[in-house]
Amino acid sequence: MSAGPAKKTRSVSSRDQVLSAIRGALGREGADGQNRPDLMARLDNPVPNRVPDRGRLDGPARIDLFQAEAERVSADVARVAGLDAVPGAIAAYLGENGLPTALKVTPDAAIGDVPWAQQAALSVEFGATDGSDPVGVTGAYLGVAETGTVVLLSGETRPNSLNYLPDTHVVVIRADQIIGAYEEVWAQLRHDGGGLPRIVNWITGPSRSADIEQTLMLGAHGPRNLFIVIVGADDGKGIVMADDGTIVTADEGTRVGDAHG
Repeated sequence: MSAGPAKKTRSVSSRDQVLSAIRGALGREGADGQNRPDLMARLDNPVPNRVPDRGRLDGPARIDLFQAEAERVSADVARVAGLDAVPGAIAAYLGENGLPTALKVTPDAAIGDVPWAQQAALSVEFGATDGSDPVGVTGAYLGVAETGTVVLLSGETRPNSLNYLPDTHVVVIRADQIIGAYEEVWAQLRHDGGGLPRIVNWITGPSRSADIEQTLMLGAHGPRNLFIVIVGADDGKGIVMADDGTIVTADEGTRVGDAHG
C-alpha cells in the first residue's frame, strides 16, 4: 500500500528562530499579526532619537569637529576652496606619502566636475575596481561631525568596490554635506525619498584590526589610508534636523541630497 506523497515542511532558518525568540520575549505576534498596523505606522512616522549637543554646532564649528574626529581615527584631511583644487590636493597627498598616482574614480555625478586633466601627475580611469587599483576616489553622501564618519551610498554610478578594495581611499565631500549626528543621516535619507539604497556605508578612519595583544594593524580588511578632501565652506545651506525629526535648511531650494538624485 502506497504511503502517498510526503508532506512538504517549511524549513526554519536561524533568522526565523532568532526573530521568533525576540517576539516571544516581547510578547508580540509575528509581523502579520494584530500589531502590524502599529508597526507600519511607526515606520511611516519614525520618532526621532535625541541628537546630542555635541552634534548641534554651527557651520564652521561642525566642520572643525569633523576634521578633528577624522584625524583622531587616523584619517588625513585637507580643505580646498573649490573642485578645481581637488586634483592638486590629491596629487600632493599621494606624493608626500610615496603612494601611487594611478586613480580609479567613481563615475558619480557628485564629483563629475572635478577637472582631473589639469593635474598631469595623476593617471585617472573611471569605473569600478577589481582590486588591482591602488587608489580609489569617491564622493560622499554625508559626513558626520561627531565621529568624523563619511557616509557613502551604493548605486549604479557609485560602485561599492571603490570604498574597500584599493589600498588608499580618497573621499571628496562638500563642506555643506557635513552634518552633526548619525540621526540626521537617516532623517535626510527619508527626506530624499526613493527608499534606502542596497548599501549604506559608514566609514570612520582607515580599516583597522587588533589581535589579542592589542597590536593595531591598519589596512587589515580594507583601505590602509583614508584621505578626505573637504571642498568649500559651510554656506548655511547644509541640513539640520529639527526636534521633530524633519529636515530644515536655510534654503529649501538647496538640499544635500540633490547631488545624489
